[in-house]
Amino acid sequence: MALRALEPIPQGLKPAVFQPFSARLKSCPDTMRVYETRSRNRNGNESTESINPAPPGEGTNMALTRRVFLAQFGTGFVAPLILGAANKSGSKKPILGSGEHTYEVTHDWGELPAGIQYGNTHGVCEDSQGHIYIHHTVYATSEKPDSMVVFDHKGKFVKSWGKEFRGGAHGLYIRKEGGSEYLYLCDTQRGLVVKTTLSGDEVFSLGYPKESEAYAKPGPDGKPIKYSPTNLAVAPNGDIYVGDGYGSSYINQYGGKGEYIRTFGGPGKEAGQLLCPHGIILDSRGPVPILNVADRSNKRIQRFTLDGKHIDFLYGTNAPCHFNIYKNGDMVVPDLFARVTLMDRDNKIIENLGDDSSSNYMETRKLSRNRFTPGKFVCPHGACFDHSGNIFVVEWVEVGRVSKLRKVA
Repeated sequence: MALRALEPIPQGLKPAVFQPFSARLKSCPDTMRVYETRSRNRNGNESTESINPAPPGEGTNMALTRRVFLAQFGTGFVAPLILGAANKSGSKKPILGSGEHTYEVTHDWGELPAGIQYGNTHGVCEDSQGHIYIHHTVYATSEKPDSMVVFDHKGKFVKSWGKEFRGGAHGLYIRKEGGSEYLYLCDTQRGLVVKTTLSGDEVFSLGYPKESEAYAKPGPDGKPIKYSPTNLAVAPNGDIYVGDGYGSSYINQYGGKGEYIRTFGGPGKEAGQLLCPHGIILDSRGPVPILNVADRSNKRIQRFTLDGKHIDFLYGTNAPCHFNIYKNGDMVVPDLFARVTLMDRDNKIIENLGDDSSSNYMETRKLSRNRFTPGKFVCPHGACFDHSGNIFVVEWVEVGRVSKLRKVA
């Protein structure tokens, strides 16, 4: 796989992280840069993923070294991931947090069928029946190409679908509309936002925002500027806000039926500007609903009004990826730099769960799962509360990782 390093290395990362890859520097407009990786899947089709600001590889299934491949698949038999298997030896499960925010951790949660191998696990949500949806990029050698895997609340496999999202599966959002629930999915590879039923039937899709003046002007190369949506939020009136996290760092707003409304944000460090708006959520904990945006390259959370006006910043996260809010007002923020942050309704940090941010997590994420430390996160990418206050965390690691944090206090 060839890596083209097109964005400044995030602070705190060691140059050694990039040594396994060949790299060359290429300029981008507005001095903004992204990481772009290319790989080929088992059918020989090339996929390209741009990462901003993550180091190389997010969103793709990087080629395994021979040593790691043999460690995982050398027997020729790939067993399914079994619920709680890592703890069947009798060892106690790790405990994270303290006080009212204490959790027992089950890593590799869910009975994944042998025919499905996770790629990078990017999104997670729960429906009204307690089913857990995992959106992943699909491993290169997976027998089945399905990117969406659904489990019941006990971790039993229910169904899978979504082969068209293979390689690009990213943001995942669920919303009840009338008497039905719908999923909204971001595909970074195809540059799409797709609304589907819970079974994967498409309702509509949003492509390149050509109606936006910000995207109407070609880039320095004469081509349309890059668009690669990473996550989205939906307002109470049905308006859709799409974060162009791996593209040009704008937020694009649409009506509930997909009609274009406005664009705001754009690359930069000043108030109202963004660098990789990787995640976004409608925050209704205050007197009026607002938008929380994971301004990841700027290492901050930025808040906006629903018409795109800057409100303020929230600090304390290193690389915020996305959000989910529980009914008591707690907000979970998966942080790509090896921890999961809990914030209260006043946005004060409660806990940094499973913090391993002092480790070499960018190398660890490429290893086999038996190299992951129990009770520590590697690269959390998505997280959600279930109806009981438990937390599900999915991680940007090459073999995928789904962890359930069962609330015990």
